[in-house]
Amino acid sequence: MIAFVDLAAQQERIRADLNRRIADVLSHGRYILGPEVAELEERLAAYVGVRNCLTCANGTDALQIALMAIGVGPGDEVITPSFSYFATAETVAVLGAKPVFADVDPETCLVNVKDIEARITERTRAIIPVSLYGQCADMSAINSIAERHRLTVIEDAAQSFGATQNGQKSCSLSRIACTSFFPSKPLGCYGDGGAVFTNDDSLAPILRQIARHGQERRYHHVRIGINSRLDTIQAAILLAKLDVFDDEVVRRDKAARLYDEHLSGLDLQLPAVHPGNTSVWAQYTVQCDNRNSLAEQLKRAGIPTTVHYPLPLHRQPAFAVDAVYLDSERLANQVLSLPMHADLEPSDIAMIADAVRTSLQQQHV
Repeated sequence: MIAFVDLAAQQERIRADLNRRIADVLSHGRYILGPEVAELEERLAAYVGVRNCLTCANGTDALQIALMAIGVGPGDEVITPSFSYFATAETVAVLGAKPVFADVDPETCLVNVKDIEARITERTRAIIPVSLYGQCADMSAINSIAERHRLTVIEDAAQSFGATQNGQKSCSLSRIACTSFFPSKPLGCYGDGGAVFTNDDSLAPILRQIARHGQERRYHHVRIGINSRLDTIQAAILLAKLDVFDDEVVRRDKAARLYDEHLSGLDLQLPAVHPGNTSVWAQYTVQCDNRNSLAEQLKRAGIPTTVHYPLPLHRQPAFAVDAVYLDSERLANQVLSLPMHADLEPSDIAMIADAVRTSLQQQHV
């Protein structure tokens, strides 16, 4: 059976470095905020091209820390796409603010920039454009809107670490950026993990204080914060993975191009990459009118699939917004993600494509 994400193959390739780095942590015993955490933050910042990186416990905390750092709270509004993972809007609501949803582009599934501007009110404090399936939203246009309305942009780059827009790395495209190191991400650890990035040197210490109980120095707390730390073993794992990350991004892109070749001409909408963007292919996601039937037939053929996301945020019971977002609702019924990872063989992709072709032909008999 083909793996949807093959962590075992990746682990085998880097096992010697993983074992060495984990053994170092076990030897020095600094399991919380050990030297590997500081090393990772420096390397991540350099990789992205920003001055400051703060690692934290997960990508959801990264978003909450960013929102807390700019003072979002009750009475405020934050614009997010309606087609995204729940955490994007959840972190806004947890702080007592209101998530305001914007619809998405029907081809890229990224937030519709025009709809963002239509949702801005006097209560709007921030915009959280979400990277989806491995590529960034139109950050230049979103930053221009934010500048006109004096808003902060927080890039939710949970799915796009390593991607670029006009030659600039994701996580360096706005005042604050957040990412996730969940195991299935293109750069993932073996547990939870996240990071916040900024070039704002005045904001960086505030972000770090918030993630450490609001602590300025030991037992001296200058603000209300949370407890959110990346543990040292996860940092060691990410350091080993970062060494091979660029090569894996290239291999994921080759896999996506092979998918495009094999699936071209079928009754599917293939992933669209926005001009100026590169994608790290966190998922390879097609759109299909008979999505559920296709998924079931692929399952019978031993091919795993998943749906990101079957219910748009405005339809989630926790929000239940009385509004219609046509593109988000259509996508929730049509998107289907196929296996995607750096170790997919050309023969695997050909087999998956053959199974997709057979299924679609049977649907039209």
